[in-house]
Amino acid sequence: MQLEEENLFQAIRARRSRAQEQGVKLIDLSIGEPRGPALLSAREAAATAIMSDKEEMHRYQYNDSPGVPGFAKMFAEYNVGHSIEQEDVAFLPIPGIKRMLGLIPLACGASHQTITVGAMTDPGYPFPKDWNTYLGVEHYALSLNQENTFRFSPEDIHPNTRLLMLNYPHNPSGRVADRRWWERLCEHCVENDIRLFNDGAYATLTHSTEACALTEVAVNFPELSWVEAFSASKVIGNGTGWQVGAMAGSPDFIADLGKVKGNTDEGFVAAMAAGVKSACENDQESIEERREMFCSRLSFFIEMLKRHGMLIAVEPDAAFFTLWNTPTRAFGIEIDSAEQFNFLMIERTGVIGVHFDPSYIRYAVCADVESIADEIDSAFQQAEISYE
Repeated sequence: MQLEEENLFQAIRARRSRAQEQGVKLIDLSIGEPRGPALLSAREAAATAIMSDKEEMHRYQYNDSPGVPGFAKMFAEYNVGHSIEQEDVAFLPIPGIKRMLGLIPLACGASHQTITVGAMTDPGYPFPKDWNTYLGVEHYALSLNQENTFRFSPEDIHPNTRLLMLNYPHNPSGRVADRRWWERLCEHCVENDIRLFNDGAYATLTHSTEACALTEVAVNFPELSWVEAFSASKVIGNGTGWQVGAMAGSPDFIADLGKVKGNTDEGFVAAMAAGVKSACENDQESIEERREMFCSRLSFFIEMLKRHGMLIAVEPDAAFFTLWNTPTRAFGIEIDSAEQFNFLMIERTGVIGVHFDPSYIRYAVCADVESIADEIDSAFQQAEISYE
């Protein structure tokens, strides 16, 4: 098996460093993490927890959370927006989602049998693809495009698929799944014996009334084997380095995942989980302010780029991403790929995005785009975008 030396994000970081060394003033719209620190309420609670003399707060947590009892259920319920009282739902605390992604195929038997995995990686977050490649697991990208508004159909699922690794709300489109869409997919997975996993990292950053978590629907399908993961990385401001999250799912899938996780992972840092718990329970106002801030920035940024002729691929329903069609001309030359356009923008204007070849480029609004609007305007004026 030949391993790729770097994924998409590593390549962009390298090009960003090169431009910076050449003296280009950067306008970084590629970063998909909130700027600044975590919420003060979370930091204060974490600081109190770290000063605790209780051994449970400082020991390995493994598949439990003795330092913060009941954290996984609490956090899953917070992301879903209501209590989860069904007896056939299990919970698992996790140290964020990224490092768990490689365990999902393993929990489905990938270490000792051949399985086929479908994932939302084109366009999409590359980590499921990378993990399946490293594990030697057969995998493919589910159909995501403007025509289906970045919601694939059950008919797009390949025969013999045994696992779907999904990501709604979707990075990079910001698209959400609604209840009816989840119901159709759950029915298909039950009928075809497919396990269903969803990375719900942006569940608390939705601004669409139709947004629905997998958990809300999967609980009504007792024969479905499913897991949904939630992360604190964007809930508490910038919690990306806190490495705290939780999973909810069917007892069989959670048990299989727990076996692999228990053998390979010592759990999250309890004090950080205590900070997350406190913010979720006592500082909803600050969390809501952050969600509204990103929603406002999205509207401002989208209108600004549209004035420069950029064509948006789909209006985002969540998170802080905007996905655009790759122009066919910029800087007076023909554009052959999203990568070419992105690297030209970096080198000539300092604007950094994330390209998904050949069709799309993503810009995030984690930076305060209103405060740097003049710089962004100047960059896109210089680019002279065209789709003719």
